[in-house]
Amino acid sequence: MLNKALSFGSTLIALSLCATLSSGVVLATPSAEVATKPQPTAQHQFPPPSLQSPTASGVSPAAAPTIAGCPLFPANNIWNAKVDWLPRDSRSDAYINSIGPNTELHADFGSGIYGDYGIPYTITTGAQISVTINFSPYGSESDPGPYPIPPNVHIEGGSSSTGDRHVLVVEKDNCKLYEMYKAYPQGNGSWNAQSGAVYNLNSNALRTDTWTSADAAGLPIFPGLARCDEILAGEINHALRFTADDTQKKHIWPARHDASSITDMNVPPMGQRFRLKSSFDISGFSSQAQVILTALKTYGMILADNGSDWYISGAPGSCWDDDTLVYDFDQVLGSNFEAVDESFLMLDPNSGQAFIFTPTEFLFMPLIRR
Repeated sequence: MLNKALSFGSTLIALSLCATLSSGVVLATPSAEVATKPQPTAQHQFPPPSLQSPTASGVSPAAAPTIAGCPLFPANNIWNAKVDWLPRDSRSDAYINSIGPNTELHADFGSGIYGDYGIPYTITTGAQISVTINFSPYGSESDPGPYPIPPNVHIEGGSSSTGDRHVLVVEKDNCKLYEMYKAYPQGNGSWNAQSGAVYNLNSNALRTDTWTSADAAGLPIFPGLARCDEILAGEINHALRFTADDTQKKHIWPARHDASSITDMNVPPMGQRFRLKSSFDISGFSSQAQVILTALKTYGMILADNGSDWYISGAPGSCWDDDTLVYDFDQVLGSNFEAVDESFLMLDPNSGQAFIFTPTEFLFMPLIRR
């Protein structure tokens, strides 16, 4: 017996489906429906027409990405949701024009030969001694310390950086992620930082709405980074983080915070998801670029901070072929992307859990849509 409650806009349908598998044929008997059946529009057809088979990428969650034996949030977390089947956002063209249709994609990370580009991370254990963190001016929106920050922790841009100075620490024994923004070590072993957030990597919990994090969108940074271990494995199975110079004074799920005074509805809000168009041919790109571009087609990228247009984030590492990535991404323009409407995936505005239906549920979609 499969019991599933689906929310479609303001319409709630309760389904009770009994499936019997016999000789490769699935038989279904729907129970009484307790609410008005949805009348899909061209913009809000569910599932979208692009989802045409039980093997389509919107069906069934893939295994969650991992780091040091920990999941990077559950497999059904929004960061790990495939979006190549979702409908285009109605404001897609306006958002692309705002960020720059003729602006090239840029990898904001590298091997280090041209400088400290990228957001590094540090892995530690439960034995690491935690230290006091002093947060200002966003202390009221930060998760209080202490944080397990090793003395040799990596700082974005290096120890003398005057930039964002993000500090990301994965505590692998308890699968916790600690992130800080504008973080500076003090002589007594404590740290000063403008803001900070702590995440349970086994949880879909979001931060309090309107709270910042170490990122302007109030989201974690680490799950949106391209990493060397993924490139070597040949697959990135999560969304990436990216920045835009202009963002709207608005945030949409799963973002929790915005950082702009712009009220123009044609400017993208924090949390807006984009994907590389399926028609974009990536066959002539380098192997590293193909891994990243495939992820951008399948999982897309989330607007998470104010910054240079179309800059995607990654962790620095010796694996990166800097010159080749620059050349490859110069061939990818803003016009090759489209904004997607991922509101279909939201189950609870205060949770990062995404609705991902199974192949069995897919077979019953004609019943849902009747």
